[in-house]
Amino acid sequence: MINYQFTEEQEMIRDLCRQITDEKIRPVAAEYDRNETFPWDIMKIMADSDLFGLYIDEKYGGMGGGITELCIATEEFSAGCGGIAICFAASALGTLPILLAGNDEQKEKYIPDLASGKKLAAFGLTEPSAGSDSSNMQTTAKKDGDYYILNGLKHFITNGGDAEVYTVVAMTNKAKGARGASVFIVDKDTPGFTFGKKEDKMGIRASSTRELIFQDCKIPKENLLGREGQGFLTAMRTFDNSRPGIGAQAVGIAQGALDAALKYAKERKQFGKSISSFQGMQFMIADMATKVEAARALVYASAREIDAGAKNVGKNSAMAKYYASEVAMEVTTKAVQVFGGYGYMKEYPAEKYMRDAKITQIYEGTSQIQQSIIALGLIKEMAK
Repeated sequence: MINYQFTEEQEMIRDLCRQITDEKIRPVAAEYDRNETFPWDIMKIMADSDLFGLYIDEKYGGMGGGITELCIATEEFSAGCGGIAICFAASALGTLPILLAGNDEQKEKYIPDLASGKKLAAFGLTEPSAGSDSSNMQTTAKKDGDYYILNGLKHFITNGGDAEVYTVVAMTNKAKGARGASVFIVDKDTPGFTFGKKEDKMGIRASSTRELIFQDCKIPKENLLGREGQGFLTAMRTFDNSRPGIGAQAVGIAQGALDAALKYAKERKQFGKSISSFQGMQFMIADMATKVEAARALVYASAREIDAGAKNVGKNSAMAKYYASEVAMEVTTKAVQVFGGYGYMKEYPAEKYMRDAKITQIYEGTSQIQQSIIALGLIKEMAK
């Protein structure tokens, strides 16, 4: 692994997360995947280790770090289990809109519990008819005196049903299209707010994915984040900050698969010697390792750019997410190939890494959406 010049504190975070992964996550990853069990016990370990506040200001009970620290933790956890890791990372996704658009009162009310891990968060944007086309959302929020009344449906929401705090995008003025969207904080116990069934997924099965159902859900006007009509902007700013985290998840999954494949290749004997001694196998492993390192470099370069306060980070953030997720799918597929027939069996870890990798190409914007963002960013830069 290239030396990324992490600070002493960042190295301590990495070592702690790696220890949690080796001691607490790896031994139970297959069980949680098989049973689709939400890993509350591991979330508590992370909370007790103050890891939910890595990227949150000390003023609100966090550790004062940034996206880089969040990526370090997410990568390490994902090397053990992408599903368990995303339970942690998705809480950050749900928290970011409050950090980016919330006022002091909203932050003081919600952020300390999220920073401590006492509560988890989730982000509600995707709908049945508004996946990549988020401007086509049908969930509405109508002003009624001191309240907003939410009606509609969100689906494929990570941490849905288990999180206590939800940041939800809804249309306050459908006539304005994307400029008519707003973001609200919704508490889990709000009347009129319920959940659909838990989705049966290909991968990341330890995490919960559910529908959010709003039926005349009455939200105090104080729970509006920012101003009406700023919802789409807040959502895009959120993704600009969160996409390197998905890149880090992808890198962690790929690294976990590479480590497993390399260990197996050294132990597996064919024709009287280890298959790692065969040139064809060496070429495959070298290609996997190089691409993982390239993806990692892009993820941390993007994270550091965000932490430095750079403007217009969307293109590079999209690059990090796009490239890392493509690498994760390629590397995990090759890991299955290294294992041969055993790679297809659930008894071995390769097939789980492959299943977990696929979602990184899909959520928080598909690879094709990332390509569009990257291209448009380049075109805008050329126009200046």
